[in-house]
Amino acid sequence: MKNFIKEFKEFAVKGNMIDMAVGVIIGAAFKALIDAFMANIVNPLISLIPGVKNLNEALKIVVTPAQAEVLDEAGNVVTPAVEEVAIKFGAFISAILTFIILAFVVFLIVKAVNKARKMEEERKAKKEAPKEDAAPTTKICPFCKTEIAIDATRCPHCTSKLDE
Repeated sequence: MKNFIKEFKEFAVKGNMIDMAVGVIIGAAFKALIDAFMANIVNPLISLIPGVKNLNEALKIVVTPAQAEVLDEAGNVVTPAVEEVAIKFGAFISAILTFIILAFVVFLIVKAVNKARKMEEERKAKKEAPKEDAAPTTKICPFCKTEIAIDATRCPHCTSKLDE
């Protein structure tokens, strides 16, 4: 049991659990954002279609219609109220739209992060790459072994004639 607790502490301290928690929190925030977008922008636009109030209620097949409760003269319930039972295709389509929008936003974020990582890796590689040496400006005289100008035809020290 002590080993298990020790491993769990190492896992939590490494940051894996914190990264996961941050991901869940950001995911929940994006879902709330997309839900607000659907409720406040997409559904009102859909309501512009004649006869459609909102997408969730627009497309459905009613299996059992709703019934109000029936009371007798004394106010006693003779028949209890029955809620409508329906297959709501519109709600399913709305959920699909929410998923597509959420997936697209996550795709854009991942694409931006990957681009930033690639730029950072290229910057590091460029910084760490060995710089090419400039063309040499001097050479060594083969006779006296002193350093002379690269374009010299005679050594200024030993006056030897140099091969070009």
